Amino acid sequence: MRLLVIIPLFILLLVLAAISMMGLLELFRYSEVFVRFGVSIAFVFSFLIIARYMILMIFSIAKTLEKSADEEHLKIVNKKVSIIVPCYNEEAVIEISLRSLIMQTHPFVEIIVIDDGSSDRTLSIAKSMEYEYEFKSLKVFTKVNAGKAEALNYGIKKASGELIMCVDADSKLAFDAVELLVQHFRDPSIGAVAGSVYVTNQDNMWTKLQALEYIEGLNMVRNGQALLKLVNIIPGPIGMFRKSALVDIGGYENDTFAEDCDLTLRLIGKGYKIDFEIDAVSYTEAPENLLDLLKQRYRWTRGILQSIKKHRESLWNFRKNKALSFVLLYMLFEAILWPFMDFWVNLFIIYLALTSGASILIVYWWILFTVLDVAGAVYCLMITKERLSLAFYAIYYRIFFISIINIAKIFATIEEWFNLKMNWGKLDRKGKL
Repeated sequence: MRLLVIIPLFILLLVLAAISMMGLLELFRYSEVFVRFGVSIAFVFSFLIIARYMILMIFSIAKTLEKSADEEHLKIVNKKVSIIVPCYNEEAVIEISLRSLIMQTHPFVEIIVIDDGSSDRTLSIAKSMEYEYEFKSLKVFTKVNAGKAEALNYGIKKASGELIMCVDADSKLAFDAVELLVQHFRDPSIGAVAGSVYVTNQDNMWTKLQALEYIEGLNMVRNGQALLKLVNIIPGPIGMFRKSALVDIGGYENDTFAEDCDLTLRLIGKGYKIDFEIDAVSYTEAPENLLDLLKQRYRWTRGILQSIKKHRESLWNFRKNKALSFVLLYMLFEAILWPFMDFWVNLFIIYLALTSGASILIVYWWILFTVLDVAGAVYCLMITKERLSLAFYAIYYRIFFISIINIAKIFATIEEWFNLKMNWGKLDRKGKL
């Protein structure tokens, strides 16, 4: 019944799309080559964005219905889970994060904390929480600082569980997250499962927009991809893996700034299926100001581009691995083509409005994508545990927030092209888990 609410929004979306497209095509009466060329790009871009959104939403709805049809009471899956928590200078959040892991409902859990040479109180706080009781334990190890990938590999070697769960130290899990993720591994073809990521510090406009983005732009996308068992990134805050699959691909590698993306691509390349559990939730602290947000997205984009470049031989090699080629092309579209086209088309629409008197086109353009985002936001918020009030931010989510993020992606793409040096750019946490 909740899904029926989306139907009127879909109808309105289709009507607005038709009006906007007709308005664009009408501009072909101009003889200027530049205008014709620009209209063609705007038309193709609009079609691609709307088609992508509609397909992902339909896939997500299908996945939700499939999950509802198969839903049954959780079964105790007799598989030991080793939760690996790499941490570096996380004294503000480490205690809350570890407590959420200790409280997990799954009966067979070992927590392995890897302190990567912290210079603050992270190690001493984690050490004070060590315990061992029946089938559950928490152990802390420390090593010389060598980066997140090395810390995770160190933890994998120490793990005794059949399943490995990787959780960022600045994240907090819902009490049933492990139990929900474990259910998927009854299917022997599943190599990894991603969970949902929610923003916990929704204190200002920037963090609320990110909260909407995580639900609509990330979790809905993964839910749609999960219909095909082709989730393209297992997020750092919550992901579970079959240990044998991690060993098969050689664990994490540290030659990109997106080790989670690279790992997922290598799993897909080996033929493993990657699923998504929408109800397994991890709460994370998002950047609270624009500068920190841009730094984060700059690093994400460069890391994703590095991962694509690393696997570029599979980009067009559909004979070798169709699934990996498809995923890489999709990522290439989102990381490069979309940001550049979005920026150019927005400028072109403004140019048309100023030079051709087609100012109503801007109104249609804005309404079209606003309805698109509102429809996606309402649907996502209805099937998740987030607040419906976030739907309000969909009104200026794309025009304002996504445009800024795309500019950061454009700069990241240019700098990656010229191979400019960069560092990790660790975000200072406020301790708001």
